[in-house]
Amino acid sequence: MTRPGPLQWIRYAFGAALPPQYRDWVFADTTGPTWGFRHLLRALLQMTPIALPLLVFVPGPFWIRGLAVLGGVLMGVLFSLAYMDETTEHRLVKAGFPAGAGHAERERRTTEARAIATARRREKIAARHR
Repeated sequence: MTRPGPLQWIRYAFGAALPPQYRDWVFADTTGPTWGFRHLLRALLQMTPIALPLLVFVPGPFWIRGLAVLGGVLMGVLFSLAYMDETTEHRLVKAGFPAGAGHAERERRTTEARAIATARRREKIAARHR
């Protein structure tokens, strides 16, 4: 699996499509165990060009600017988390995957993990009753 370089990743984080050789990486990025954390990092990166200048260049007491930027970032994170599934699905569609592929893969992995956890619990219960 080929990973994008830093500049390509920044473009990708802001919504640009990656070339076809990164298709597998996009799938892993949007369906892996840390997909939610990665989505949050991309969202925070998208807010940085707006938040930093407001924090630095807007006149007034720093605590007011800081609270205003913090409130904006928290609201941005809230909206980003609300549309997390849709956003990652859109990234997958741009990479050439069918709509719903990411959700199906995450659901499959969750089902497998639950089955493994259930089997382990049953083994522990059976071991206690021996």
